Amino acid sequence: MSDAALHAENEAKHEDIAYPATIPFLLVHLACFAVLWTGVTWRAAALGVLLYGLRIFAIGAGYHRYFSHRAYATSRVFQFLLACLAQSSAQRGILWWAAHHRRHHRYSDMPQDVHSPVQRGFLYAHLGWIFVPRNDATDYSAVRDLAKFPELVWLDRHPFLPAVVLGFSSWLLAGWSGLVVGFCCSTVVLWHATFCINSLAHVLGRRRYVTGDHSRNNWLLALMTMGEGWHNNHHAYQASARQGFRWWEVDPTYYILRLLAGLGVVWDLHHPPQAVIKGEQRLGRLVIDKVAGQLAASFPVNQIAHQVQEALANAAGWAEMKARIAAIRSQAGMSWSELELPAVPSLEEVRRYASERLAKTRSLEEIAVQARERLLELICARLSESEAALVQPAV
Repeated sequence: MSDAALHAENEAKHEDIAYPATIPFLLVHLACFAVLWTGVTWRAAALGVLLYGLRIFAIGAGYHRYFSHRAYATSRVFQFLLACLAQSSAQRGILWWAAHHRRHHRYSDMPQDVHSPVQRGFLYAHLGWIFVPRNDATDYSAVRDLAKFPELVWLDRHPFLPAVVLGFSSWLLAGWSGLVVGFCCSTVVLWHATFCINSLAHVLGRRRYVTGDHSRNNWLLALMTMGEGWHNNHHAYQASARQGFRWWEVDPTYYILRLLAGLGVVWDLHHPPQAVIKGEQRLGRLVIDKVAGQLAASFPVNQIAHQVQEALANAAGWAEMKARIAAIRSQAGMSWSELELPAVPSLEEVRRYASERLAKTRSLEEIAVQARERLLELICARLSESEAALVQPAV
């Protein structure tokens, strides 16, 4: 390997390691232990609870539902105030947050997802991705609707200013205990509650809707985050201001938005159609493609390919079958479903397999048909990798 290639490989290995960037994050965590020195006053404790509640609302209603998904409308003044309150949580700039979150939805639980526990593990999805150098920049092309406001761009370029102001104000209001308990402790709890939506909400909980990813509804996370834990609901209909689709799914962020709507502060709250809530709406083509691919890959492809290979090796028409596989691969108008291979699950078997593993959806038949085609394609790819077995069958 050349020196340049070796250097590139080493750079790739260390790309995700940015220790200096973690220092402020760790210092805020360590500052919480200063409570042993400052003690906990009632004023500081009340301040901590208040700041947690205000900022978890600002994260859900601001960073997420408004700036990332435009789930409701508001005035330019309230938009700026909401952005300032959200950024007081020290979760970087409003445009940075929205741009990365939109990318997350575009590639949810795929290799391009910036924080998927499925792809990079729990710890990386929870917080590691934040300190990766390639994730530092704000992709303004992903948030053109927001970048047209100069005050939001300015705020995004000074991401920690609101948090510094809030920390100083906490000290003025309640002394050192106010800074440590009221600001630092509430900020750390706030961080990890928010991070759990990226990590735990893709690992633990119930999947009511087919979304093509691992998003789940988790009632405990919903309580901790004022409604953000109804994550599978959200992935099923991202533009909704309401994430608790059922009456028993507590969503305080939505209740406050309803109150603000009654006061005229916000308006045009988006709601999920009944067809979505009941799981009766047909899925989009991209979701069907994604789910079909995941379903096909979940079959024991290598085992099935081996069984097909053995059956073809002992069959008189193996050469003709190989030629047909090559023709399907090279001709755009041909479908893998036209190929009849031994040992491959039938469409009915794939349909039953899908219904056992997926939530209720009107698109089950389309998913099953496409999943079988993808399965045939995967099996033929394995067969092609074993060229010698196709060219010279066992005797």
